[in-house]
Amino acid sequence: MKALILAGGKGSRLYPFSATLPKPLMPLGEMPILELLLRQLAAAGVDHAILAVNHMRHLIEAFFGDGSRFGLTIEYSGEDKPLGTAGPMGAALDRLGEDFVLANGDLLTTLNVRRMVAAHRDAAADATIGVFEREVKVEFGLIDVDADMHMVGYREKPSQQQLVSMGLYVLRAESVRPFVRPNEHLDMPQLMVAMMQAGQRVLCHRQDCVWLDIGRPEDFAAAQRMFEQEPERFLPPSG
Repeated sequence: MKALILAGGKGSRLYPFSATLPKPLMPLGEMPILELLLRQLAAAGVDHAILAVNHMRHLIEAFFGDGSRFGLTIEYSGEDKPLGTAGPMGAALDRLGEDFVLANGDLLTTLNVRRMVAAHRDAAADATIGVFEREVKVEFGLIDVDADMHMVGYREKPSQQQLVSMGLYVLRAESVRPFVRPNEHLDMPQLMVAMMQAGQRVLCHRQDCVWLDIGRPEDFAAAQRMFEQEPERFLPPSG
């Protein structure tokens, strides 16, 4: 099983931390978050990873090398310009095999990737999106009105549960191929909608797991605390 890891972003929301380190090298305890992800993927049966790199790529390549320290083989796919969250597939697709994992390089989760891959294959899906149920809160009071602009309701900063993308996918290479081109920008929402509209099987996969988006400094701090308190919750068993 192979994986494409998106590791080329600037991490602008994490500034000033990301001014000196690319986001995939941001530490959880003594381990960069991308190292944790690679170890999890290796434990799930991934033996070959391609890292799509751009911003501070020399630091990422110097740290991860050929991947042997982490139990898998690593190659690199360089970007001269930002290609979005799906565009990097254009240059790497021929090296990714029949089904492959695509993941954000800053992904922190306890989701069982092996189980997700099995569900994707059992369903003969073209794409499987890892999803997480999260409370989404509106920061304003919402006014409901009728056709004559009479107020019929007032909801102060409501919240609701929504499924959000985790930044983790299992994809069938031949199903993706018609939609991606080398060196062309494309984001995953665009790709998933295009595949769905073309009649392909785009499934969602949810598990009872931990997932954090570390894009903001406060979320990154929360992830550091969680990992330092229970590292065994995230690290695959050794040996």
